Amino acid sequence: MPGAQFAQLDESIHALTQELPRDIHQQFTRLLQKSPLAIVPVVNGVCTACGMTLPVSLVHQVHAAEHIYQCPSCARLLFHRASGARNTRKSPRRSDPPKVGIERFSAESLMIPALKGTDRDAVLAELCQKLDDEGFVDDAGKLLEAAEQREAIISTAVENGLAFPHVRCVEGGALTFALGIAPKGIKFDPAGKANTRIIFFMVIPTAASAFYLKLLSGLSQVFQKAENREKLLEAETSEKMWKALVKATRLAIS
Repeated sequence: MPGAQFAQLDESIHALTQELPRDIHQQFTRLLQKSPLAIVPVVNGVCTACGMTLPVSLVHQVHAAEHIYQCPSCARLLFHRASGARNTRKSPRRSDPPKVGIERFSAESLMIPALKGTDRDAVLAELCQKLDDEGFVDDAGKLLEAAEQREAIISTAVENGLAFPHVRCVEGGALTFALGIAPKGIKFDPAGKANTRIIFFMVIPTAASAFYLKLLSGLSQVFQKAENREKLLEAETSEKMWKALVKATRLAIS
């Protein structure tokens, strides 16, 4: 990802953290030094960072949100998240051959060689619906809403016509992405600075929040190369698109 995108996000985070009460700011900083997951949602009465079943009274307090509460086991800050789309990606059977590389995170069925949408939200809707139709999530509408909220913070469009929209802290399943091609390009960034054609849409469970950065870095590195982008853009079918993706990422993503 280009440094300018990260720099802008870092500035926003810094400005917001400076508004925290001093004791909370210090607490948050200490947690970040130990793990990138300093603030985690409570799902079904469980801390999604360490897996501890929380006391019912604490769950109710987190839901009420009158104060800031910590997990008694891992000390992370807790929040209640309104219900959203669930990642329903099926776990492999023991008889299935182990998946390697990019096959661990996507599938041929999640490739869209010609997106129909002509703007960002329409394209996001197509990708969310594809994940729903193929049985990887259970509510395309809620997933789309979360994705649009994420884009409102800062655009995930980057240089070379790439975009990496994503939804983090999704309950269940495994790190998954769909890939779509906008043949004529769209203005994914509201500022209109980029003509985006290649869109990776990621669904990120809480447990994979840190690892997803490695996948993102690998994809970004691979598709900064023009020849790799061209192979995707030339693919006319989901099958050809998938083969191009697997080949391009074979060495970069293990």
